[in-house]
Amino acid sequence: MGASTAFHLAESGVRNIVVIDRGDLGRGSSGKPIGGVRAQFSDPLNIELGSRSLRAYEDFPRRPGADIKLDTVGYLFLLDSARQTKDFEVSVKLQNDLGVPSRMITPAEARRLCPYISTDGLLAAAYSPTDGHARPALVVQGYALAAARAGVTIAAHTEVCGIDVAGDRVTGVHTSHGRIGCSTVICTAGAWSASIGDMVGVNLPVRPVRRQLAFTEPLVPSAPRIPFTIDFSSTAYFHNSDDGLLFGLADPDQEEGFDTTWTPEWLEMFRDIARHRAPALADMRTTRGWAGLYEVTPDHNALIGRSPDLANFLYAAGFSGHGFLQAPAVGEVVRDLYLEREPFTDISPLSADRFRHGAGIRPEAHVV
Repeated sequence: MGASTAFHLAESGVRNIVVIDRGDLGRGSSGKPIGGVRAQFSDPLNIELGSRSLRAYEDFPRRPGADIKLDTVGYLFLLDSARQTKDFEVSVKLQNDLGVPSRMITPAEARRLCPYISTDGLLAAAYSPTDGHARPALVVQGYALAAARAGVTIAAHTEVCGIDVAGDRVTGVHTSHGRIGCSTVICTAGAWSASIGDMVGVNLPVRPVRRQLAFTEPLVPSAPRIPFTIDFSSTAYFHNSDDGLLFGLADPDQEEGFDTTWTPEWLEMFRDIARHRAPALADMRTTRGWAGLYEVTPDHNALIGRSPDLANFLYAAGFSGHGFLQAPAVGEVVRDLYLEREPFTDISPLSADRFRHGAGIRPEAHVV
């Protein structure tokens, strides 16, 4: 979010931009996602953010100019209940109305797309051929390098220690390397955004939740090219990664916190599900994995907007697993908010103030 926002601001002629990161760019949550990019959502706003970002990722080699290893293999959701099937039928209709070429398919069609799966118990599947996956670290580097060429300062290994406020405006940021006077602060701190909001008295209800994944050994023969495949009921997912596969699963009992220790034991949960849904995967050997942090909000939707109390404090955080896939579009939105012009879509439903009034919006049922 920070790199995308900096790129879009600089491209629009904004100067004196500083991106502050307490480590190296992309070494926090942005370096550890599963890389999925999609427009299959259940509400118009998330569909629009996903669709616009997909188009930006397709154009990434030209603008800003980087190979991000985009693989447009599609997203395949496996459905095993009548309720899931009905809900996805409604969502697919909405997606189609907004230009997304998703469709409902039979279990047999799903197996043809992904020969690893068992159709036992499946009622249907949802598939969109224009979705896929890319490499998050390459996206961060691509945006950051282009931003730096445009004059943006990247302040790595620099921690934010405090923020000065005078009246209804932010006036400066205190860092581990000194104070930076500023006319605007944009919070894109991911799982750490709540603490930045606290510095200025803005409630950003974001909590960190660990998610883990693993990589198989190189497969011989090599894996077929498959969609990003998700067993909707269990959240188990897998897709191609170099010469093997990537496995993942959201542990429903995972406690909140900033712990990013990778614990291979979680793989047994994945294997238990795979024995039923994709039996060949259950015994594949893995070589490594990692843990990263989801930045989760109460309704699993993002926080994007401008503080009503501090006019020059903007935020884009709390994407609940959708940050990477929405980053290009959100960079555009935050740019437009800064420039005080209308974004391409109305993002007011994503204001952090929705929780102040006890509102919230419809939660996304799945956060991969």
